[in-house]
Amino acid sequence: MRASCLVAVTVLLACVPSRTQDVTTSHVSPADLGAALVVAVVATRLLSGVRGQTRWGWLPFGLALLSFALATVTAADVSTSVLGFIRYAEVFVIVPVAVALAVRDRLDFLVVAGSFIAAAAVEGGIGVHQYLTRTGASYAGQYVRAVGTFGAEQVMALASLLGYGVIVTLALGIALRRRSLIVLAVALLIPLGLTLSRGAWIATAFALLVLLIAANWKVAAGLTAAAALAVAVLSMGGTGDPATGTFSQRLTSITSSGSAPDQSVEDRYALWHTATAIWADHPILGVGLKDFPGYRDTYASVALSAGSDVGERSTGMGREPLLSAHNQYLQVLSEQGTVGLLAFGGLIGALACSAVRRRSGTDRFLDLAAPGIVAWTLVDFLYGDLGGGPSGVLLAVLLVLVARRGLILPEPAKAPVTP
Repeated sequence: MRASCLVAVTVLLACVPSRTQDVTTSHVSPADLGAALVVAVVATRLLSGVRGQTRWGWLPFGLALLSFALATVTAADVSTSVLGFIRYAEVFVIVPVAVALAVRDRLDFLVVAGSFIAAAAVEGGIGVHQYLTRTGASYAGQYVRAVGTFGAEQVMALASLLGYGVIVTLALGIALRRRSLIVLAVALLIPLGLTLSRGAWIATAFALLVLLIAANWKVAAGLTAAAALAVAVLSMGGTGDPATGTFSQRLTSITSSGSAPDQSVEDRYALWHTATAIWADHPILGVGLKDFPGYRDTYASVALSAGSDVGERSTGMGREPLLSAHNQYLQVLSEQGTVGLLAFGGLIGALACSAVRRRSGTDRFLDLAAPGIVAWTLVDFLYGDLGGGPSGVLLAVLLVLVARRGLILPEPAKAPVTP
């Protein structure tokens, strides 16, 4: 059995409902178990003599792992930071390296990409159904926010899956010249819009621009102009449907976030200020992984609310505490300090360089998907951070499409010995 099949199963397991978002808990999702199985299989193969050729590719991952460890052992609450270390090591080091060694040829890439496309299509269909039947998460008094099987507690999970799904589907469609996949990528934009995630919209738009430029810059310019016109029309107002009006308001709030921010934007600004204030007092190694919640109230301004309202028809309304900086870079800066940010930035920078690097013999799918994935992640980290649940595992698996282009390479086939 190909190890890539286990990777595909892990992606599909991410769709199994999971009702937790706080990674400071010891919750283990089905996707985490699938990822652990992939790591075990790859480790067994390495012990049996099957090796990968990594060259200098281990260095960024090793430095990141070292910075995670330093932030953990120097934390005020080591027991909490250990859980954070496990999560960060899983998402940014262990799973990407293991999956990169498991995915060894073009068929493996197609298997993994196919699992992402299938998961995005199914979850997107569920999201559209939730919107049409008003059975999604609550937003502005209406149960119209698409969340898929992830639940209201993880409102960003579906947006992440669909954002990445659009990139993978379009890249594969262009590479294989399959119109059906291109049409599906466009269709996935509908449930993505219904997630009402402004950060995911911005990240997807930027990633699509990067992908299309890599494919054909002239086509990218034309589609960008058409998309800008469509957004302008939508932002001017919707139909009589109140849910459509909600979408339009959400869209126009992007441009007004600086002059007239809503409560969610004000909370995000307050969390960013809190993270920088924490770093100012702990500049070298930070306060420790996942220790941000313990310091939040000490440094937060009065503008920060206690939490955000979440709810579904079946569970009712509740308050979700704001336990992170909602910016991955500031989250790392506050919890891991300058040392951690340099190591984390080095890893992300190495992946970005690998994504845009042209390599002879590289599959065109990777040439298109890798830059799009990195672009989406870099922008998304400006508005969000590494959350709990399955979205982190999905990111870890996707990083293989980037790492395999220049950081972690399969061992080349040996030429036959001529007698």
